[in-house]
Amino acid sequence: MSVARLVVVRHGETEWSASGRHTSRTDLALTEEGRRRAAALAGALRRPFAVVLCSPLRRARETCDLAGFGERAMIEADLLEWDYGDYEGLTTPEIRAANPGWSLWRDGCPGGESPSQVSERADRVLARVDAIEGDALAFAHGHILRVLSARWLSMDVAAGARFALSAGALGVLGHERDTRVIERWNVT
Repeated sequence: MSVARLVVVRHGETEWSASGRHTSRTDLALTEEGRRRAAALAGALRRPFAVVLCSPLRRARETCDLAGFGERAMIEADLLEWDYGDYEGLTTPEIRAANPGWSLWRDGCPGGESPSQVSERADRVLARVDAIEGDALAFAHGHILRVLSARWLSMDVAAGARFALSAGALGVLGHERDTRVIERWNVT
């Protein structure tokens, strides 16, 4: 049997997520609002999980800790955020001023990851959770979780563009009979 549900949690707000700056490997702490929202997740996540996975970056680990799962979490490097390379710290309007046709979902980032590289990482996470019985919980970042969700649904990476996920929000990926579905999304 494969995983029953995969609950995904985007880390709480950081200074850069609040300002729309692309944040991949820059290891930022949560803002006070981010910490408040992360702690508030504990009630919504009150259920048993067979496995808890977490990105190694501080903002995800801090969210995981504040939600009450820090002691159980296993660090999963494949849950790192999409590597923005040369676009790290820039906003989408700043990137498009220099590269007007740019789309993360189609083009990836120079000096960073391509969509296919991020898809491969997401597929490895899904293979890992598919090997367990019960529900899984994953704390990570906006774009990798959107890619993970698209891949859960057997869609291309680009479909992730259509799954907005706010800082400190969660989604529940599940099943309707034998079909993988999104049960809930962008819940805060």
